[in-house]
Amino acid sequence: MTTRTVEQHAQHVADLLTPLHTRPGEEIPLGEALGRALAADIHSPVDLPLFRNSQMDGYAVDAASITSVPVMLPVRGVIAAGPAEPVAHRPGTAYRIMTGAPVPEGADAIVPVEDTDTSDGRVRIERSRSAGEFVRERGSDVRAGTLLLAAGSLLGARHIAVLAAVGLQRVPVRPRPRVAVITTGAELVDAGIALRPGEIYDSNGIALASSARANGAEVVSIARSSDDPAEFRTLLAEAILTADLVLTSGGVSMGDFEVVKETLSPLGAHFGHVAMQPGGPQGTAVVDSVPVLNFPGNPVSTLVSFEVFARPEIRRAAGLPPTEIVEMPLAAPLTSVRGKRQFLRARRTDAGVELVAGPGSHLVAAMAWADVLVDIPADVTALDAGQLVKVIPL
Repeated sequence: MTTRTVEQHAQHVADLLTPLHTRPGEEIPLGEALGRALAADIHSPVDLPLFRNSQMDGYAVDAASITSVPVMLPVRGVIAAGPAEPVAHRPGTAYRIMTGAPVPEGADAIVPVEDTDTSDGRVRIERSRSAGEFVRERGSDVRAGTLLLAAGSLLGARHIAVLAAVGLQRVPVRPRPRVAVITTGAELVDAGIALRPGEIYDSNGIALASSARANGAEVVSIARSSDDPAEFRTLLAEAILTADLVLTSGGVSMGDFEVVKETLSPLGAHFGHVAMQPGGPQGTAVVDSVPVLNFPGNPVSTLVSFEVFARPEIRRAAGLPPTEIVEMPLAAPLTSVRGKRQFLRARRTDAGVELVAGPGSHLVAAMAWADVLVDIPADVTALDAGQLVKVIPL
C-alpha cells in the first residue's frame, strides 16, 4: 500500500475532478438563483430608471415659475405611479405627483408636499427649487449596456434585486456539481430503528450529503450498501447515471470485508494511505467517466476527508470562493504524532484556538462541538500555548 502526503493526494483529487470545473453554464429562473455563481457577465438591457420619475410625493413644476416665493399655481391634475398616458406640463402650473410617477414633459423640478399648501384647486409653494431637484432622470442609475455583474459573482438578494429591476427572468449560472453518496457496512441502519447487537446508526450518509449541499452541490442520491460486492456494484451503477461525482464511506482499509476496495480495485482504482490523522485510508476511482472518492468509514474520518479533499473542489466547481484558512494562537500546548499531518477538532475562544478532543476518529460528538480543524504539519511534534497554527473553519 502506497503512502502519500496530504498535498499529493489533494492534487491527485484535484486532477481527477478537473471535468467538474469545465462544464458549461446553465440558465435558471431568477427566483432560483440565490447563492449561485454567475457563469457570464450580465449587462443591463435597459436604462434605469426607465423613465423620468419623481423622487418625492409633491408637485411637478418648472423651476422658472417658482423663483419668487410664495407663489400660487393652478393644479392641472394628479399623476400616480403606474401605467398612464404621458402628459405635458404648461409653465406656471403644477401637477400633483406621487413618488415613482412619470414627470410630465416640460416639468423639471418636484416640490415636496411638505413645502406646499393646497386649496380650491391651487397650490401655494413656499420654497423655490432648482431645475432637476427631486427628479430621477432616465438612466441616472445605470445605462443600457453597462456591466451590472461580472461572471463569478455570487448572487445575493441585492444582486437579484437589480437583475429583476432590469427585467431579467433567467440568468446563466455555474452548474452545481451533482453528487451521489454511498455508505457501506453491514452494521449500519437507519435512525429510528431499534438496534441489534453490533449495529450502529448510519451518520455518514446524511453527513456527507449535508456537507456537499452546504458547499454548493446538488445531492442526487443517498444510498447504503451492505458488505456484499454485488449490492455495492448495483448501487454504484445507479449513482453514476445521474452524478458528476460519487462519494463513498467505508470499505477502504485492510480488513476482510472492504467492499469498496474489493469492487473498485479490478477497475483500476487507487487505494493507499495518506499521512494524516484522522482519515489515513483513501481511495479514488473513475467509473464510466465519473470520478469516485472513497473515504474511510469512521464518522470523523469521513468528515475530515471531505473537508480536506472534496470540499475545495466542490466549491470551486460550484463557483464558490475557497474556504479561508487563517492563523490563530493556541490556547494551550499540544503534542502531535511525527510523520502524520493532524487535523484536530477545536473551537475558537478569546484566548485562542482550544482543542475539544483527541485525534480519535470515532469521537463524532467532538466534531459537533468544534468549529475549526487545527492543521498540524507532519514534522511537528509539540507546540506551546500562544504559537500560531493554521485553522480550517468548519
